Amino acid sequence: MTRWLAEYAWLPDDAEPTPDVLIEATDGRFTAVTPLTGGGPPAAGVEVDAVRLPGLTLPGLANAHSHAFHRALRGRTHDRRGDFWSWRDLMYTVAARLDPDSYLALARATYAEMALAGITCVGEFHYLHHGPDGTPYDDSNAMSAALVEAAAHAGIRLTLLDAAYLTATVDGEPLVGPQRRFGDGNALRWADRVAAFRPEDGHVQVGAAIHSVRAVPADQLATVANLAERAGVPLHVHVSEQPAENDACRAVHGRTPTRLLADHGVLGPHTTAVHATHPTAADVALLGDSRTGVCLCPTTERDLADGIGPARRLAEAGSPLSLGSDSHAVVDLFEEARAVELDERLRTRRRGHFGAVELLAAATVTGHAALGWADAGRLAAGFRADLVTVRLDSARTAGVPPVGVFFAATAADVTQVVVDGRTVVADGRHRTVDVPTELRDAIAEVTS
Repeated sequence: MTRWLAEYAWLPDDAEPTPDVLIEATDGRFTAVTPLTGGGPPAAGVEVDAVRLPGLTLPGLANAHSHAFHRALRGRTHDRRGDFWSWRDLMYTVAARLDPDSYLALARATYAEMALAGITCVGEFHYLHHGPDGTPYDDSNAMSAALVEAAAHAGIRLTLLDAAYLTATVDGEPLVGPQRRFGDGNALRWADRVAAFRPEDGHVQVGAAIHSVRAVPADQLATVANLAERAGVPLHVHVSEQPAENDACRAVHGRTPTRLLADHGVLGPHTTAVHATHPTAADVALLGDSRTGVCLCPTTERDLADGIGPARRLAEAGSPLSLGSDSHAVVDLFEEARAVELDERLRTRRRGHFGAVELLAAATVTGHAALGWADAGRLAAGFRADLVTVRLDSARTAGVPPVGVFFAATAADVTQVVVDGRTVVADGRHRTVDVPTELRDAIAEVTS
């Protein structure tokens, strides 16, 4: 058994953190989470062997949307004007240079950076499948295997959301250039490749993804959705990230991307719509009524000048909200969480849309559920023993009440991270990965 004594811990369904909480775990699961009463020192012998956790301890954070190789673009795309589409051309340059070995190195360092930020589980929206000209590697899932190994080295769990990416445009133009390595030809071949990849590692699940309505023809959407439903795995899809995507879908199909997905059985409680930045009122109702989740990625959406989505309306319609760092312009779930509130303030010119408890849920339990880990994201007996401790004495958090952490802290304030009962980060340092050095070297290999 392992014991921790948290100065403050945010327990399930509580409006604010609780002081002096004894947390116990065995075999990677919490066995007891006990607030100590009386306000005095702990009783002798009860937790004398407990690891002290000064600050605020939270459940592990879930990063529900990642493209690991985009980390190489940070700070490299800001010297010119443009939009998402011009940024995408730069992204393709990096995509063209990766192979299984260089992707392993880059993803390992990126996932370790996530661990430093308190992220205990990541959803990798994975479409970089084949060789640069589209020819499969001898192992057709070599790039998938690299991501699984990378997450293991970094010490975090992974949901590999294997993405079907078959066409370049809504009207079915073929993949060209670097895009060719994304494609499997058709949805049945994609399904065969996905079915052949069955890692037995306990830290990974394999889910499914539809890259977008641009990338999967309408008559093949159901093939992907049906595979995910039969397998009981999460299904994620980029939705209405750009107005141009909406316009193209209306021009070809006479309906919005959300309506097209609904008509082909894609929406539902096991599906997560990523971004949903430009939905119509009818789209919001479709997502909410079907209980389709929505993953918001505010730092990427602002970095790419995508726009501000209607987060409050989506939540009120019935869509559970999760968070992702997407292109990794920033890897900081505290920043993503507060941006949901702050961006809503910009959009409406009013304050007070999301309270701390809602932001905590989006960053933890809802995000884990969106990735297929329903047994994670809560400090409660029976759940996975994931802990993130945030210091309350930094220049950012000093004087801030524990309930205000999501409006003050950054990833730099994370001091301790435990994943499935194993300490991955201690005293603010990753225990096995030299994160800055490995990021520098991995990025240099694919950009120099």
